[in-house]
Amino acid sequence: MSDQPEVAPQIAELIKMFPQIGFQKVLGIEVVETVPDRAVVRLPHRMDLCGGGNALHGGVISSMLDLTGALAAWSGHDIARGMKASTVTLTVNFVGAAMGTAILATGEVRRRGKELIFCDVKIVEDSDARRLVATGSMIYRIV
Repeated sequence: MSDQPEVAPQIAELIKMFPQIGFQKVLGIEVVETVPDRAVVRLPHRMDLCGGGNALHGGVISSMLDLTGALAAWSGHDIARGMKASTVTLTVNFVGAAMGTAILATGEVRRRGKELIFCDVKIVEDSDARRLVATGSMIYRIV
């Protein structure tokens, strides 16, 4: 039995369809885990997502940060508060290259305000969680 509360049924449906949303589908993301205010998303390595050589493009890394933070925000959302959403700010700190490997992004809500949700995201290599790829923060808005 989990200590975490379950997500609302409507939010569970949104999480289920999340990998099939336009850009997420192009990237090929996989939702690994969602509990209220936390999400883990995996991105398999593909050469068409690389910038130079074998490293995932910085835009792909930034996108993973954005969509993982957004999913964490949605995972604990009360739908009575609204269903319109957007990213307000996004800060990405590139720490290392994801060279020929899948990445794993973990997003956590740090603070949930009336409309704004403050999230932190950490991205590591899937094969070695000690190898940090990027960190960042975002502010997401749902009204």
